[in-house]
Amino acid sequence: MNIITPHAPARPEHHYPLVLANEVLPEDTGGALVPGQIYAANEARFTESFYSEPLTTYIRGWRDPNNIEDTLNFIAPPVEVSRRFEYKSWLNADDFLTESDDIRAPYSAFKEVRYSSVSLTGKTDNKGLTMLVDLDNVPPVPGWENMYVSRLQLRLLRNDLRRAVTALSAAATNTAKTWDTTAGKDPDMDIRADLITATTASGIRPNRVLFGDTSWDKRAVSHRAQNTAGGFASAALAEGQLATQLGVNGVHVSRERYQSSASAKTQVVNNLVVMFYAEPGATLEDPSNLKRFVSPTVSGGRQRVFRQEVGPKLVALTVEHYSRIVVTSTLGIRQFTVS
Repeated sequence: MNIITPHAPARPEHHYPLVLANEVLPEDTGGALVPGQIYAANEARFTESFYSEPLTTYIRGWRDPNNIEDTLNFIAPPVEVSRRFEYKSWLNADDFLTESDDIRAPYSAFKEVRYSSVSLTGKTDNKGLTMLVDLDNVPPVPGWENMYVSRLQLRLLRNDLRRAVTALSAAATNTAKTWDTTAGKDPDMDIRADLITATTASGIRPNRVLFGDTSWDKRAVSHRAQNTAGGFASAALAEGQLATQLGVNGVHVSRERYQSSASAKTQVVNNLVVMFYAEPGATLEDPSNLKRFVSPTVSGGRQRVFRQEVGPKLVALTVEHYSRIVVTSTLGIRQFTVS
């Protein structure tokens, strides 16, 4: 039996099959469709119908005014991967083994050594948020959608930042410290000592130190309480100057907050000091403690924006991306919880 469009001639049986409840519909492969034919829905075609190239271009060039992404990249360097990927969980013992029998005897072969490693597979998660906008409430200016997609992107970045801090803190070896007005305390010497401990544990010296807003303030209070020229000078050190003194590549103070209840905000890092290793331009196999695996969207780039009119006065704006935060090595991660 044929399904015939109005004013169209009948087609051969195989083009217009009778659609029964238990019959599989032909798939919409994304190419040209035959008029009158019923197809199984193509998700790619559906999403592309709402894909907004102008808003996607805007969000890819948008600069985060709160520097949330800078903090996120400091903690978990991004690594570009496909949706499904394979990475190495760093086992560094082999890198530090030594031999006394590496001298080759005449007419013999060199000693053979093998490096062990653990290959793991993963998949980036599809993350996104949607905001429903009433057109009666938007400002009467061109490009009003940019404001809303910026808000969504900020929220997505804050979500991943909290995940990264939680993962890094959970993997760290924690020590309680009291940095207050008691004379004789030296926060920087506490950090230096723990960096040495971390280096002994992993063989690689942590190259980054993360402070929360509270722990950074307590460091300054403790230095000033010494009431010495050295104490006052240490309290006034900027992040870059402290990094040089500690012998690390970077010191970063996280001042980000999130809404923890209807009436309160909470610091993301707060009173923690975390020492860890992270390489800029991280790869699938480098020894960074924490990585953020990111995948491009089907339209290219890390973000994609959709604009869908869901009624005469309502517009749904959606921002999506693909990422997964993974602790690839727990060795050498040290943490202070400061009171």
